[in-house]
Amino acid sequence: MGAEVNSKTYSREQRTRYRERLLENLDRFAGYLSTAQFAESASIGLELELNLANQDFTPAMRNAAVLAEIADPAFQTEIGAFNIEMNHPALAIGGSGLRELEDSLRFQLNRADAKAAEVKAEILMVGILPTLKPSLLEDKNWLSEGKRYAALNTSVLQARGEDVHIDLRGVESLSFYARNIAPEAACTSVQLHLEVGPEDFASAWNAAQIIAAPQIALAANSPVFMEHILWHETRIELFKQAIDTRPPEMRSQGVRPRVWFGERWITSIFDLFEENVRYFPALLPELSHSSGGSTAAGAPLLPELRLHNGTVYRWNRPIYDPGAETPNLRLENRVLPAGPTVLDVVANAAFFYGLVEYLRTADRPLWSRLAFKSAADNFLACARNGLEASVYWPGIGEIPVAELIVRHLVPQAAAGLEALGVDRQLIGRYLDVVRERARTEQNGAAWQIAYLRRLEAQGMERGPALAELTRRYWENMHTNAPVHEWPVD
Repeated sequence: MGAEVNSKTYSREQRTRYRERLLENLDRFAGYLSTAQFAESASIGLELELNLANQDFTPAMRNAAVLAEIADPAFQTEIGAFNIEMNHPALAIGGSGLRELEDSLRFQLNRADAKAAEVKAEILMVGILPTLKPSLLEDKNWLSEGKRYAALNTSVLQARGEDVHIDLRGVESLSFYARNIAPEAACTSVQLHLEVGPEDFASAWNAAQIIAAPQIALAANSPVFMEHILWHETRIELFKQAIDTRPPEMRSQGVRPRVWFGERWITSIFDLFEENVRYFPALLPELSHSSGGSTAAGAPLLPELRLHNGTVYRWNRPIYDPGAETPNLRLENRVLPAGPTVLDVVANAAFFYGLVEYLRTADRPLWSRLAFKSAADNFLACARNGLEASVYWPGIGEIPVAELIVRHLVPQAAAGLEALGVDRQLIGRYLDVVRERARTEQNGAAWQIAYLRRLEAQGMERGPALAELTRRYWENMHTNAPVHEWPVD
């Protein structure tokens, strides 16, 4: 969700003062980084965004009613009235940590699902709900309650100076103008958190950037938007366009988008915060009364810097948290779509954590042998084509990403998980799921496309076929069978 704000609109004076505060916060952060003692527990955690559907699997615009039934602070609103978010507390990855995460997620989601049923809503873990229709853009109730969401919508539209243009070219093409940022609400994700010390942050971030491409190929689960088959992970490009503050002229000049892969390898976490302040105007210039404050342990609060950081949507985002007792730095991996099952989600997490550990501790950094642009190109290719994509990989050259995952990355992720102290039985459990998904080339996107094609070949129109696809997806999701085992017939 992000921090709530007190205003829906802001004056020029507020924006000017906020800019000054941001620079003050940045200077203070630079000084603090050089002397601070940060938490060193190397804990992991995640946020999981979820869709709400009616019993006919159309979007259910009543997250307030669902959250009232769930009555658990771990579940919060997201921007769309048909979205909620679950925040899982941090835990240690070593030993049985991943299995604890899987069991906890399943328990929490089963409980939330039962509560949602009380108000006739279903919970789905899917990157984009396949039954979304253009009528969403005209629905006055699409936006969740809360000033943050209204302020974000207003600020994006004011910065653009015109309606939001969505132009997606994939298997099919879709182009339209939206009067608000409602298309952003279609995008639901899993956000993985990794606590990292300042001396290790740059290597962890660089590693995460390199593996973003195979990550998205492996987990793609968003092939349909507004009744069109587009990219295997349409969410990547849709999110970028939906909250793009640049009018066409600024895009032509090369102004950076707020949803950003980045443009260079880094040497410090400070590089990322400095870029955020230098390149991106404030969307939510909320002035805090505690800007110069610190925690009892002496960690600066830096509220303006932290709020601004939450409105620059890097696929791997740096997080500074002053904490209650000890401050911590986290890498927030935002690449993955939600779903399809709890087992798939935890397998994706195991792949990420293991591979980051392996690459960041390697004697010769992989990013020293790969141009940053090649990493970005790999990322887009995998978002477009999923497990059908090919990528360029250092020491190998061009290779199908599915082959790269099976032959090279799964063994490396296993070595990384072993170095983190994960039980060997669990390493096998989760990475076997990853390996088989890549070997069969059936992720959530591939299953959705194949199942939709089958229904249409039987004579169903696109709308009813998508409703049936979503119903079948929901059934399969509840079995917890990994998506590579889902039948298409």
